[in-house]
Amino acid sequence: MEKLAAAVGRKMPSALGLAPNDDLPPEYWQALLADAPADGANPAARASGRALRLDEIPQHLLMVSCRCCGRTVEIQKVDAVRLYGPDAVWKGVGQRLLDNTCTIRTGRHEEDGCWPSYD
Repeated sequence: MEKLAAAVGRKMPSALGLAPNDDLPPEYWQALLADAPADGANPAARASGRALRLDEIPQHLLMVSCRCCGRTVEIQKVDAVRLYGPDAVWKGVGQRLLDNTCTIRTGRHEEDGCWPSYD
């Protein structure tokens, strides 16, 4: 028992943790600011591409699928830019592509339409 008690006393952390109302150390904030996505310089990291405008997307083939019915719609980036414009957001374009060809119509707003997946 004495050995266990001595081992517990040695494993105590050297500094106590922060209280909920304490300020975080400056090293924490520096690490956050030094993180690459923190400055927003990499647009491809935003929301897996859903929030990107069409002219920011690097792929030439865009694909969106429906979680409800399992359909997949593909469109070339050139065609999407021609139809919706270069400033259109991919999330809105994908939703419109699915809605234009939706086969599930129940009459209830909550259930109608497709549920896009941009994986």
